[in-house]
Amino acid sequence: MGKIADRVTDCLEQVRKRTDFVPRVALILGSGLGDFAEQIHVVDYLDYSEISGFPQSTVAGHKGRFVFGYVETTPVVAMQGRVHYYEGYSMEDVVLPVRLMCAMGAEILFLTNAAGGLGDGFECGDLMLITDHISCFVPNPLIGENEETLGVRFPDMSEIYHKELRELIRLSSRELGIPLREGVYVQLTGPSFETPAEIRMCKMLGASAVGMSTTVEAVAARHMGMKVCGISFISNLAAGISDTPLSHEEVKEAADRVAPKFQALVKMSISKM
Repeated sequence: MGKIADRVTDCLEQVRKRTDFVPRVALILGSGLGDFAEQIHVVDYLDYSEISGFPQSTVAGHKGRFVFGYVETTPVVAMQGRVHYYEGYSMEDVVLPVRLMCAMGAEILFLTNAAGGLGDGFECGDLMLITDHISCFVPNPLIGENEETLGVRFPDMSEIYHKELRELIRLSSRELGIPLREGVYVQLTGPSFETPAEIRMCKMLGASAVGMSTTVEAVAARHMGMKVCGISFISNLAAGISDTPLSHEEVKEAADRVAPKFQALVKMSISKM
């Protein structure tokens, strides 16, 4: 095995010393979903700090642990706190959690995030089904020697967000009566918020929302054969669209307001998977 596969194997062996839980869905909890663990019938927790060589989340409000349990009858591993490129980690570290959850047995990666809306009718508090993404502004997580045990050299990305999973999320939103927008998500590096000129560029490229995570995790998951879906919470309107300066506190406050409907949609969607 290569270096990355060795790291995944080593981390998995450490996890297996604590739990033999096999998830079907891997869920990354973005802003607004940090308390989603209350919706899970929890069977175990595992702090990232207990896994030697595993990256630690440093963002305020991210607890930094795996939660193992069930949403209805669906076995789930949830990340309370993701790792971001802007924290100074290598891209290999950023996607290591996704690779580890796949190695645990997860077949589906459910991504969530807080994002800035790029106009076109988007409002703070909207939920957006991710239909596609733009990832060329951050390093591709597959750069370097390919490890065939993980996936092929040139993985297809023509349907990175799985069609059937997207329809399942749409169905859940209709049943719950929760409005659901749809659009393309673009990832920039952060941690600074984007300039108005950068936002105009993203809009010209066809993006609907912008953030600092998600796309590289989706690419790594597809590389390993996982099915991917995702929802963005529009926590603010982006620079040049909003009349007020952007702040992390604004994102957190908006996330708290929208959390109940965000959690309800994610819970019903997962229960159908």
